Amino acid sequence: MCGIAGIVAKSNVNQTLFDALTVLQHRGQDAAGMVTCQESRFHLRKDNGLVNEVFRTRHMRRLLGNMGIAHVRYPTAGSSSSAEAQPFYVNSPYGIALAHNGNLTNAKALAEDIFRTDLRHINTNSDSEVLLNVFAHELQRLGKLQPSADDIFTAVEQVHKRCQGGYAVIGMITGYGVLAFRDPNGIRPVVYGKRETPQGDEYMVASESVALDSCGFTRVRDLAPGEAIYITREGEVHTRLCATQTQLRPCLFEFVYLARPDSIIDGISVYKARLRQGELLAEKVLRERPDHDIDVVIPIPDTSRTAAMEMANRLGVKFREGFIKNRYIGRTFIMPGQELRERTVRRKLNPIELEFRDKNVMLVDDSIVRGTTSRQIVEMAREMGAKKVYFASAAPAVRYPNVYGIDMPSASELIAHDRTDEEVGELIGADWMLYQDLEDLITSTQGGDARITEFDCSVFDGRYVTGDIDDAYLAELDAQRNDAAKQDSPQVDSDETNNLHNKL
Repeated sequence: MCGIAGIVAKSNVNQTLFDALTVLQHRGQDAAGMVTCQESRFHLRKDNGLVNEVFRTRHMRRLLGNMGIAHVRYPTAGSSSSAEAQPFYVNSPYGIALAHNGNLTNAKALAEDIFRTDLRHINTNSDSEVLLNVFAHELQRLGKLQPSADDIFTAVEQVHKRCQGGYAVIGMITGYGVLAFRDPNGIRPVVYGKRETPQGDEYMVASESVALDSCGFTRVRDLAPGEAIYITREGEVHTRLCATQTQLRPCLFEFVYLARPDSIIDGISVYKARLRQGELLAEKVLRERPDHDIDVVIPIPDTSRTAAMEMANRLGVKFREGFIKNRYIGRTFIMPGQELRERTVRRKLNPIELEFRDKNVMLVDDSIVRGTTSRQIVEMAREMGAKKVYFASAAPAVRYPNVYGIDMPSASELIAHDRTDEEVGELIGADWMLYQDLEDLITSTQGGDARITEFDCSVFDGRYVTGDIDDAYLAELDAQRNDAAKQDSPQVDSDETNNLHNKL
């Protein structure tokens, strides 16, 4: 999971891109990067760190130009390298910068093909660099001195034919314009908006609509699966469907955990989806235990708060904040090894004894991945004097790895893999374990929008919508993602995936 943004404006875009990245910081906290274009020259700044750490005043003064793209990255397993911070750049043809959110499932084969057939060199382990070189090669093959919108869309068509997986891409061609496109299944989100100024219309493309809102752009619409948009430096907007056999299958986990609640993705309010998650969780409680003895509902900060609040409301019980989150503790998702993760959980969350003492507590989290955090939190609730500790997940059991841009653990390290709900409850120490049903999660996300008939639910049901994932691929993925491999490897394997904070 990463965050992307791009702007074509009538004045310098550096500050607006900075603001957009700050709003998208939840999508990536390992590295940040920005490329702006002034006349026919690129200005680039990227490094490891948070947005306000990477971009200082001295950097911003050099990032001149009326169009630009930017990126925030989550790290993958083990350590991360600043060499793999995005955007990436190639000088031929024209000079192209590119960043992306997602994961190419055939990146290994593509890298080999790029070297042997396209005669291009890949300098990092990032599939983003692979994607950039595929696009650059296809554009160069057209042999045009000046690329037109049709040329760019033709190159994107070839990218879709060669690349597999889930991806939302943003790029910039020196002196010409900004482009963006989305994979044929629409797994990763991308939206564009417009801002009217006295000098003329300005346009912005981003991972989430909240970035448009915060920068004063009005949301126009999400890109359709397989669709590309090209905005010239003069502000002309061109769009085209560049892939065949498209179907909108957005990642369901975006609505559970990844996206900000104030975003709208594919016409769906993330906030409303999470409210409905809480409603349906409450209905499941009433079905399974109509005479429940829950005294209080407490969310695990922060993503589960919306669902927990509505769950408490529907059950007619108190909603309380029982944990205070220390936002200055290093995040557990980049820490190698289970022991270190477990120690860090207790430094990150501090319970309020008043809300637990002599109460039957229902803890609510957005999801459970490894179970490390869940087990520690249940123990803390008991130490604070809770009589009974129940645990509800707003998402179904995560039983399978993600291959489309979320660096979840290997399947063997997922607590729900090959285990029943009851067995998971026992492992985390809860008196009752309650998971959202997958059908209910889909219903809560769809709302009244009949356009989306299918989601990417692969982490829950093991069905990979691209159809190219087999046992051999998953076995290789498992070998790369297990804890032993992460501790042994000094480099990240792909910089388009993330580890889920609060989960590992």
